[in-house]
Amino acid sequence: MEVKLVKKVLSVNDTMAQQNRQFFLEKKVLVLNMMSSPGAGKTAILEKTIKRLLPEIKTAVIVGDICTTNDADRLIKTGVPVVQICTDQFGGDCHLAAHVVRNAASDLNLDHVQLLIVENVGNLVCPAEFDIGEDVRIVVLSVTEGEDKPLKYPLMFRVCDAALLNKTDLLPYLDFDKETVLKNIRQIHPDMPVFELSAKTEEGFSDWIEWLKNEVEKKRYE
Repeated sequence: MEVKLVKKVLSVNDTMAQQNRQFFLEKKVLVLNMMSSPGAGKTAILEKTIKRLLPEIKTAVIVGDICTTNDADRLIKTGVPVVQICTDQFGGDCHLAAHVVRNAASDLNLDHVQLLIVENVGNLVCPAEFDIGEDVRIVVLSVTEGEDKPLKYPLMFRVCDAALLNKTDLLPYLDFDKETVLKNIRQIHPDMPVFELSAKTEEGFSDWIEWLKNEVEKKRYE
């Protein structure tokens, strides 16, 4: 009974996700779903990313959290439109579902947006299971989390299109083997591009930004 219920929920979500995907395609908006565990640095990365994209790439953000508007308050200072979703109002979900993203997107004027970034709820499990109609999935892993995370949460790394290895400025102070985590990522997703960067110093951002701009450009011609 419980298994059937889970399958039904995922089926309904997948149907809505396909509707989202068609809607975003018609708008020529690239939708990026950014996922990570809490504290990996998604918001800090987005602050620096948006600064480098503007004004060339018109961007908007949907922020998912269980409680508070802290991340949205930070991102709105970049000057882009931001919509906050707090999942505590419908049970405290640890992920964003397709219908929730569509409702939030309706509060944005996507006719003037090229890139819609969804900062998902901090969690390495649930968000990987829910398609929201995105074009690109990104996982952020910080060097403070340990090298084994790709092996412990393989689905997240399997379904994502690229990984950001964040907080590399801390490497000299940590007992962290970068080559091991890269090997573990490749074991789960052999062809996944991995961008090593620091949201604090912005070291390594150029390659990430170039990759993201290319994805936005490809969306224009779909």
